[in-house]
Amino acid sequence: MKKGSNRMIRINDEIQKEISAIIRGDLKDPRIGVITSVLKVDTTNDLKYCKVYISVLGDEDKKQEVMGVLKNATGFIRSLIAQRINLRVTPELKFILDDSLEYSFKIDSLIRSVIKDDEEKAGADNDENV
Repeated sequence: MKKGSNRMIRINDEIQKEISAIIRGDLKDPRIGVITSVLKVDTTNDLKYCKVYISVLGDEDKKQEVMGVLKNATGFIRSLIAQRINLRVTPELKFILDDSLEYSFKIDSLIRSVIKDDEEKAGADNDENV
């Protein structure tokens, strides 16, 4: 583990917390709802760039709409981060849509469906044997 890694973890956590708060409270755009979450933040060691992974639950149009709003508000969000977090350099933000939550819900649903089908099949087999 590198010496600066604990520092980067703290910085990433702080940036994630602040961006979440900004999305919830400071962005007054009605297109961003409670279905928007900041999943992860990954900042480069020199603090110049920061990838912000966003999850939006909804259809593809809603996702693209929210990502467009965030892209347009990048400067505003960055300026608020500069005010709230004391860093030498405020990183440039890049918002990335992350579908992993939706994917995990889909996989979970498929697994539950297979289990239910197996249980029903097992129940039908037991009824035939009686």
